[in-house]
Parts: sequence; structure tokens; C-alpha cells
Amino acid sequence: MEESLVGRLEAAVSRLEALNGAGTVSGGGGGQVDHAAAQQDPAVLAFEELVAGAVGRVSAAAGKIGAEVADVTRVMEKAFLVGKDLLVRTKETPKPTMDSMAAFMGPLNEAILEANALAEGTRSSHGNHLKAAAGSLSALAWIGYTGKDCGMPLPIAHVEESWQMAEFYSNKVLVEYKNKDSDHVEWAKALKELFVPTLRDYVKKFYPLGPVWLPPGSSTSKAPSAPCPPSASLFTSSSQSSQPKTGMSAVFAEISSGKSMTQGLRTVTADMKSKNRTDRTGVVATEGKERKEAHKAPYSSSTKSPARLELQMGRKWIVEHHIGNKNLIIEDCDTKQSVYVFGCKDCVLQVKGKVNNITIDKCGKMGLLFKGVVAACEIVNCNSVEVQCEGSVPTISIDNTSGCQLYLSKESLETSITTAKSSEINALVPDANSDGDWAEHSLPQQFIHAFKDGQFTTSPACHSGG
Repeated sequence: MEESLVGRLEAAVSRLEALNGAGTVSGGGGGQVDHAAAQQDPAVLAFEELVAGAVGRVSAAAGKIGAEVADVTRVMEKAFLVGKDLLVRTKETPKPTMDSMAAFMGPLNEAILEANALAEGTRSSHGNHLKAAAGSLSALAWIGYTGKDCGMPLPIAHVEESWQMAEFYSNKVLVEYKNKDSDHVEWAKALKELFVPTLRDYVKKFYPLGPVWLPPGSSTSKAPSAPCPPSASLFTSSSQSSQPKTGMSAVFAEISSGKSMTQGLRTVTADMKSKNRTDRTGVVATEGKERKEAHKAPYSSSTKSPARLELQMGRKWIVEHHIGNKNLIIEDCDTKQSVYVFGCKDCVLQVKGKVNNITIDKCGKMGLLFKGVVAACEIVNCNSVEVQCEGSVPTISIDNTSGCQLYLSKESLETSITTAKSSEINALVPDANSDGDWAEHSLPQQFIHAFKDGQFTTSPACHSGG
């Protein structure tokens, strides 16, 4: 199986090389960089080993599962092979301008679009597999890093942050198939290992500050790649974005998004913050009495209400009325700020910094990933929510909620969980007896009350199981 995989990878590499064409790159001062020599660079050879090894393990597991999982994994193989080809070309190409970066990254863009189409095109029983694989491929966009002004984080940080969203779905695969099918568990574990630590450590060793481009003034005999057709490009401005981006920030923002997976993505800029806007008073409507009355109303998410993601008065992030947006992100935050999420449906929110507290109110099919909180995370009047904490959280409060999955990191195992009028609450913690697995514990929702010795004693009617 492994020999067959390596053979397919080598054949694909050969096809990519044929498309690129042989060539010699002339450097300034009469120096030359041969295409074949660039392919023998230690960093390129190490990347080939990464493809044959780490990508190969994902592919081997996918082959046992078959169906759409095998299809999306084949697209992943292609994306990594394209990544290898781009690394060779960085050694033969002067640093692209902001305008030409889209053309340079075009082949990778096509592979990401293909994976996104698989993830969004069907109601597959393997939907979490598809979203994990497609979401993870944005990690390869680190190859387009050109410097601190390009709008991207440093390559190592970019790989880690890109994996966070994919891990949300790979964890769901682990939980769903634990004790059911070891092939699916192996695929999810291999996928995580591919990006963290394998790709991250590779970037750390060879490209911590990004690719090394051909020195300025050098010329190349190879024809530049044609730009992607407009219908397939992720690098054109999207009408769904809240505000047009420029430069490499536009390239990264859209290459990591796909078509419909990040529909309605809103990036908070300085002019969107309430303190800089003349049309906002900075007063949150659902405070005090009005908020209490809102809690009494049944869950609803009106399409007439405008979707918002903004910082009010420098203190409170408001995320309201988003529907189907899987890439809501709060990035520039601190421990003096709070996050209030209201009326969102079928969305995923990432809070990439530590904040004071987070409240999710009247949301359905909502996913939340956060670094940590100082005070508490509150879930109120919700249906089907999933919450993953990567750091510490002193208190989690769940009130009047049906269906809640809590993923707790090692740092958050000492949290205090309070539930009231809630059902189907499960807490998942790292399994101490395995590598990468989760142990699931159902929190009691029924209790037995017995009158004894002049008072009532209460005990849970169910127990926590692994």
C-alpha cells in the first residue's frame, strides 16, 4: 500500500514538473540556479519526505474508509504536491509583488477550492471529515508569506492557527467513531499529526521567516504562470466580504476561506468599531431588563436583523444574527473585554485571545473555540452548541440549554460546571490512557430526591462514563 502511494506521489510530481517545464534561472552577476538543483535543495527534499510519510499515513487510513473521505484526501495529496512545486519555484522566482502573488499561488488556490467544493457540495455522513480536511489546507498558504507587511502572521503561527479550525471538526470525528471504527480514528489522528506537529516543525526548521525568494535583479527564463480564471479564483474581491482588502492580506483571507464555507466573513477594522462610528451610540440593546425579557422569548434568528461583529466602547464584542457563517473570528482582544453572542445559527466563532468572559445567548447549532477566559463562559437558551476551550476557564454556566458538548483542554480540567434546566450535556476531556483520544462524560440531567432524617438528599440518576 505504501509503495503504491509513493509511486502515485512520484508520478504526480513528474506531471507537475512537466507542466512547469525545465528551465534555468539566471541570477544577477552571471550566477545561475538550475531547476534540477533547486529540486535537490534540502528543504525541498525534506518536504518530499513529509508528503511520503505524514501525508501517506492520512492517505492509507482514507483508503480503508473509502467514499468521500478518500476523495478529499486525494485532493489533499494534490495540494501538498502543489506546495512542493511552489517551494521549488520560490528559489527560481523573485519575490512576487502583491499583484502577482495571486498568479503565483493560483495552483494551490485551485486545490483548496476543489476541497471546499467537496466539503460543501453534499450532505455526507462524512461531513466532519470533509470539513476537517478542507479547512486544514489553508495552512499551506504560509508559502505565500513575503514579510511582516503582507497581512499574514509568521509561517509557524499561520500553520498553528489554520489547524485550530480544522481540529474542531477532526475532534468530532474522534468522538463519533471512538469505540466504533478504528480506521476513522486513525485518519483523524494522522490528519492532526500531519499539520501539528509535522508541518509546523518543518516550517520551524526550514522557513521560520518564510520562503527564500530569488534575489532582486535576477531574471528567469521560465514563463510566469497564467493567472487563475476569474470564475475559479479566491484572490478576487468577494462581494460577501464586509470591506475590500488589499495586498497579501486579501490573498490570505480568501485562500483560507473557500467559496461558501466563509460566506459573510466579517473582519473588524478600526472604522467598524463603535467608538469610531457616528451611527452607533455604543449602547447594547439587550442589557438589564431588556435582556431578561429577551431570555423569555423562544429561540429565533430573524433574517431581518443585520448581522454584526463589532467592538463597542472598546469593552464588549457583539456578535449577532449571523447564519451559516463558519468563520467568525475575533482576533484583537484582551482580558478587559467580553464577548456576547446572540441569535446566531449554524455558525462557528473563534476567539483567538483571552477575554474576561463569553456569553452565548439564543443560538442554535453554534460552535465556539476560545483561548481562555478570566471569569466565566455562559451558555443560555441555546440548542445544539459545541464549546472548545484551549486554555483555562474557571467557570462554565449552562442554563436552559438543550444539547451541549464541552471540549476541555488539560488546562481547563479544574473548571466548575454549573447546569440548570438543561439536557444532553456532555463534557469531553483528554483521555489519559491514549494519545489524542477524548473521554466523554455525560453530566446528570435527572436527580433522585429522598426524604431522610428530616431532610431531602439528592443524588444523580445517571453516572459519568468514559
